[in-house]
Amino acid sequence: MKSPLLSVSEAHARVIAAFSPLPAELVSVADAAGRVLAVAPQARLTQPPADLSAMDGYAVRVEDVPAVPATLTVVGEAAAGGSYDHALAPGEAVRIFTGGPLPMGADSIVIQEDTEAKGDKIVVLEAPTSGRHIRRAGLDFSVGDTPLAPGRTLTTRDVALAAAMNLPWLGVHRKPRIAILSTGDELVMPGEPVGRNQIVSSSGLAVAALVRAWGGDPTLFEIARDDDALIQDRIAAGAQHDMLITLGGASVGDHDLVQDALKAQGFTMDFWRIAMRPGKPLMFAAKDRARVLGLPGNPVSTMVCALLFLKPAMERMTGQVGDLPPTLKARLAVDLKANDQRQDYIRSLATRLHDGSLTVVPHRVQDSSMLSVLAWCNALLARPPHDPARKAGDLVDVIDLTTAANGF
Repeated sequence: MKSPLLSVSEAHARVIAAFSPLPAELVSVADAAGRVLAVAPQARLTQPPADLSAMDGYAVRVEDVPAVPATLTVVGEAAAGGSYDHALAPGEAVRIFTGGPLPMGADSIVIQEDTEAKGDKIVVLEAPTSGRHIRRAGLDFSVGDTPLAPGRTLTTRDVALAAAMNLPWLGVHRKPRIAILSTGDELVMPGEPVGRNQIVSSSGLAVAALVRAWGGDPTLFEIARDDDALIQDRIAAGAQHDMLITLGGASVGDHDLVQDALKAQGFTMDFWRIAMRPGKPLMFAAKDRARVLGLPGNPVSTMVCALLFLKPAMERMTGQVGDLPPTLKARLAVDLKANDQRQDYIRSLATRLHDGSLTVVPHRVQDSSMLSVLAWCNALLARPPHDPARKAGDLVDVIDLTTAANGF
């Protein structure tokens, strides 16, 4: 009797449990966008460093303008990069510009539109209030603040913040180094002559592109022909990376050589079949610190499995949680038959309606070799095992590939 297939959630849990965060390295703040923080950076200064004017106008004391109009004497100027270094006396004002430091004793800014200039005097036409148009010291951050948390993928906004915190370097997790090995006599690279019974290899290039998009450094090996010694050599080289991805050759057929090569080198098979469509022949193996994720050979299966298992594993290596992709609710546009025992990821087109809701249309053909369908879709309709028949209008779960997959 065949053992039950491993569920997607259990396979995912086993994969991410096998990885730990990679060590930190220092990178220039200019090169930090897209990297994942390993250490929370501390601000090296206070911003703003002092109370500053938020507008062009005049720094005044509120008590000097009990009613309007009121006349004050202009005794100096404070531009950005300059200052008026005396305390305001009663009845005095200082001409001030955006970013200029607030003079001692001033507690409000009157914008220039609310004044009339008359020589060294101004007439205040709008009564000021305490704190008006003033940026207080530390409004943005103060020395020692840590506004960026470890595990955060740095955006350009974060880079701007870190630079403002006076940080030339940031501690980020090292990029995962991922080796990618395609096997099979039938494979040729794009642009090479395609012989009888041969096909163009697309999966390796696709996985390499995904690894880059997900913050890793891919090493794409040459296609390994169906030769035990050659495959073992490539596996040994791939095991020196943080993870080796094999493509094809890992199921249970007579010509599937990868499992035999892994076992010959002392790898332990964790699993090699899961209850998933597309992607049943998924394999995971380990030896010491080496980890091997064997993705199915069909290109659509390759990419869907990469999204569900490779991406979370890479996230774990960069100090993140490594969850499965999040799902959204959408309304079916057509009827669906009952699902079987496998979790199904159906290539679909999701559309946002005027009311903000999503509607989803599965493609009529779901063959796992059809990359044109994968390129057409923008969502995966996720159906659990034994999901009952569904009617148009029912709510279902979808993975939005435009937001959840990052370069998919």
